[in-house]
Amino acid sequence: MATREIKKAVLAYSGGLDTSIILKWLQDEYNCEVVTFTADLGQGEEVEPARRKALDLGIKEENIFILDLREEFVKDFVFPMFRANAIYEGEYLLGTSIARPLISKKQIEIAQQTGADAVSHGATGKGNDQVRFELGYLALDPSIAVIAPWREWDLNSREKLLAYAEEHDIEIDKKGKKSPYSMDANLLHISYEGMVLEDPAAEPEDDMWLWSVSPEEAPDEAETISITYKFGDPVAINGNEMSPATILETLNKYGNKHGIGRIDIVENRYVGMKARGCYETPGGTIMLKAHRAIESITLDREEAHLKDEMMPKYAKLIYNGFWWSPERKMMQAAIDTTQEVVNGEVKLKLYKGNVIVIGRSSDESLYSEEHSTFEEDEVYNQADAEGFIRLNALRFIIEGKKQPERIANLTSKL
Repeated sequence: MATREIKKAVLAYSGGLDTSIILKWLQDEYNCEVVTFTADLGQGEEVEPARRKALDLGIKEENIFILDLREEFVKDFVFPMFRANAIYEGEYLLGTSIARPLISKKQIEIAQQTGADAVSHGATGKGNDQVRFELGYLALDPSIAVIAPWREWDLNSREKLLAYAEEHDIEIDKKGKKSPYSMDANLLHISYEGMVLEDPAAEPEDDMWLWSVSPEEAPDEAETISITYKFGDPVAINGNEMSPATILETLNKYGNKHGIGRIDIVENRYVGMKARGCYETPGGTIMLKAHRAIESITLDREEAHLKDEMMPKYAKLIYNGFWWSPERKMMQAAIDTTQEVVNGEVKLKLYKGNVIVIGRSSDESLYSEEHSTFEEDEVYNQADAEGFIRLNALRFIIEGKKQPERIANLTSKL
């Protein structure tokens, strides 16, 4: 039951089962005016039907917001994350995680625009999204009230939700049909959780994957593409300049065609439990490989290594919902400074689930063929390496002379 007096709440609204029920529940339990916000992040589904559903539930036309955020999503959230080469626990490219701060931002903007004193979301009390949404809300507006129905109501099963919908005459598409998986999609990825996937030993069903062909069914001939980078961001494919969202859309098509970007992982949720999920991130998988390739010739060694040391912390911040934190912004500033020289072109071969780098070039390349050649050169004196090695070994030499017993013990264990 409601314990706070709320006048107006902005609801992150998809028009699906959960959020349609939340809309009605907010009206009944809080007796407040509801503003709906539906984000088009390139999820591949029509968002306009949410307008009609909201109107049917009594929402005023001026209180219905449907926004196309595809370009902003890729330009201001996906691209900065990929400049860091962010990947969580070695595999997850953070497709769901990176969408939440943008949704939070827009909800707060709409709340301020409409004079709302609360925001609401449909995330459950078991998952990461509740944390991501609410850390975003409170970072951007510390005075906003947050309503998380899944932590308040007793509608804790699909059957109870459907019964509530029937009782209140809420129209639900395919009402009564049990959805096989819990899914989230945007331009970067699609995720699958629940059902058979709750057993980490069970193989996913072949027809679960909605975006990509299986690597076995992918074309038998490889396809070569090129990606052009400017300041660490992809700006063209095969020489054709494109907007950020179009870049990712195009790479998704290539990845889906060649069975690229499927993963099956058990990840550690921020709230403490492990969860098994399957993901398709076709374009992102290609971008990660290409970005590391262009960095390999344009970044200084220690600069690149320091970035790699920072990356797990950066990825963890995004996964846990700390996009708006001072530490993420600080790390982003450092990362973006390195990207000033990450310009050039990467050539890739796509083949049966694989992304293979076959070339990289840049006007700012630090690769020096005359220094690296195995042939005769006039720029590097190999005899200099002896002094370099002896200086690096100096502490070993001193230790060996001053503490011979310790060295003897070490060598006896070899």
